[in-house]
Amino acid sequence: MEKKYYLCRKLLNIKSIMEKNHFELETEKLKDIALSLQSKVEKGLKEEDTEILCIPTYIVPKTTKINGKALVLDLGGTNYRVATVHLTDGNVTIHPKNGWKKDLSIMRTPGFTREDLHREQADPIMEIKREEEMPIGYCFSYSAESLTNGDVKLLNWTKGVHIEEMTGQPVGRPLLEYLNKITTPGFTDIKVINDTVASLFAGLADGEYDAYIGLIVGTGTNMATFIDADRIPKIDPSFKGKGLIPVNLESGNFHPPHLTDIDEKVDAQTDTKGSQRFEKAVSGMYLGDILRTVFPSDKFEEKFDARKLTSILNYPDIYKEKYVKVAGWIYERSAKLTAASLAGLIMVLASHNPAMKTVKLVAEGSLFWSEYREDSDYKDLVMEELHLLLEVSGLEYVKIAIRPIENANLTGSAIAALS
Repeated sequence: MEKKYYLCRKLLNIKSIMEKNHFELETEKLKDIALSLQSKVEKGLKEEDTEILCIPTYIVPKTTKINGKALVLDLGGTNYRVATVHLTDGNVTIHPKNGWKKDLSIMRTPGFTREDLHREQADPIMEIKREEEMPIGYCFSYSAESLTNGDVKLLNWTKGVHIEEMTGQPVGRPLLEYLNKITTPGFTDIKVINDTVASLFAGLADGEYDAYIGLIVGTGTNMATFIDADRIPKIDPSFKGKGLIPVNLESGNFHPPHLTDIDEKVDAQTDTKGSQRFEKAVSGMYLGDILRTVFPSDKFEEKFDARKLTSILNYPDIYKEKYVKVAGWIYERSAKLTAASLAGLIMVLASHNPAMKTVKLVAEGSLFWSEYREDSDYKDLVMEELHLLLEVSGLEYVKIAIRPIENANLTGSAIAALS
């Protein structure tokens, strides 16, 4: 009897969700979310270990006349790229065009060491013909704390990697020392940044704006921006008065208001319960889990991410109508939440600089640039809602420039190396 009651209750819940868009967020609610993010960013700039961490990156980039050559490394998960990047007054030449690529899944092997990693990373570098010394820009997409010498300290590994001897240790300097023992000519320095900050830096090569935002909306989500050092009370004292400092928000951990009971269930099913709540409502890694949770009695493929969700939207004739309907709601909500987070960050920037009128948004990630054939694409949903939120917040005069920057990680890392 109890089991029958439970099944009936589940069916009633699904029916109620299908009758009304359970994921709808009106503009007033989205404004609440933007204001919440604004408040938590300000707190993160003042204090350590807050919900939105606001990690200063201790590299002050050049914003004009960026010139020189750099070797660039991009370790995104277990995919590894190497390229040489030549900047001439903001013009970028990358060789080869998309970098030499190498699969570093071997990093997940039990017993894999730091020396093993350095050796694997060095292999494609040794193939590059260089006639002069140059600096290294290293895009390192794992959780790390920025150090004042431009390096980072690894906080923890993710994505199945466990090289324990590297945890809590500098990432860039040991690699630089290793390479300089085995290569000639050597390398002069190394600067390490994460992928969101690399996207932020890449925007500097695309004209002059009053403010810049780096945004990732793909498998995960995050934002970065430049904040005046004097507006960051927790910053290392040696950087006081140094002007604009890149800040990695780690905004995926933002816990916005107006999430649903479905989001609670998705969160409860993860091994990171209570954290990354914004990411779990927005990013490609979790959108399929949200859909599956709406229909707990239905069977879905084990790997069910944003790519599959957009496939349902773009090929509605081959999927159940209820899946198409709910997938559209989830997709739209993700875009609107992204818009609210951007609006909240722009509120921060406008409060710091009331004269700000132009913002360059460098957006990366497969979800952000995904297409919805039957309706507005993701980026269009984001920009439409963002303009509306800025208008109701008294910031309608702020103009947002957005376009994809090819190989933003490589360009941004080169700018870091040459700064």
